[in-house]
Amino acid sequence: MSGHSKWSTIKHKKAAADAKRGKLFSKLIREITTAAKAGGGDPAANPRLRTAMDAAKAANMPSENIDRAVKRGTGELPGVIYEEVTYEAYGPAGVALVIEVLTDNKNRTLGEIKHTLSRHNGSLGGTGSVSWQFKACGIIHLPTDKYDEDQALEMALDAGAEDFRRDGSIYEVRTEPTEFGAVRDALENKGAEILSAELTQLPQNTVALTEKDAAKILKLIDALEDLDDVQTVYANFDISEEVMEKLAAQA
Repeated sequence: MSGHSKWSTIKHKKAAADAKRGKLFSKLIREITTAAKAGGGDPAANPRLRTAMDAAKAANMPSENIDRAVKRGTGELPGVIYEEVTYEAYGPAGVALVIEVLTDNKNRTLGEIKHTLSRHNGSLGGTGSVSWQFKACGIIHLPTDKYDEDQALEMALDAGAEDFRRDGSIYEVRTEPTEFGAVRDALENKGAEILSAELTQLPQNTVALTEKDAAKILKLIDALEDLDDVQTVYANFDISEEVMEKLAAQA
């Protein structure tokens, strides 16, 4: 499996844990509000908003919560306005980190991130220090048990995908960020079953980690994503199946 897919699996497991701690709804509401403020309240014309709303529905967020978040973003309801900020950092073993936040107080957020990094043998980098190692793109996953590879490839290319690959039990369809919404719509119009769809940052090269370093970097990312203002952390590491199994056994 690719580093991205393994990282997606880790993120999905963390999302379930975050939901139990009550953090996921707060993060999703911030993203919905910010997406609506940036691109308007119509999800059909705002792919970022639609993605955020889909994630909220998948997390079983009540529809009235989603509607209020959208209205706060469009100004129909009063609410806190969040600023989007991206920090770049290094973790153990030289792993590059891109930390995306939504905050109403940059000084507070920066202090929390610096503290968390220092506690876990990480350090803050300057602007541009690691972002060049990542590429923004859209990722859409299709199930391999529904389509054979030729059929899935044809659907993806017809929909305007930039790249297509099989990765274990999923087909991964990649798009340019600006084409993400159009490709997803085209696949849905063809009746495709979409397992997940997201805008993300893909590492262009990865650092292979030992079991010890993998445990350290995962603890750091857990700590960063536990911060209320942190929305997403992207990292350029790769963990072998053997190490993944050992870590899972220890969990």
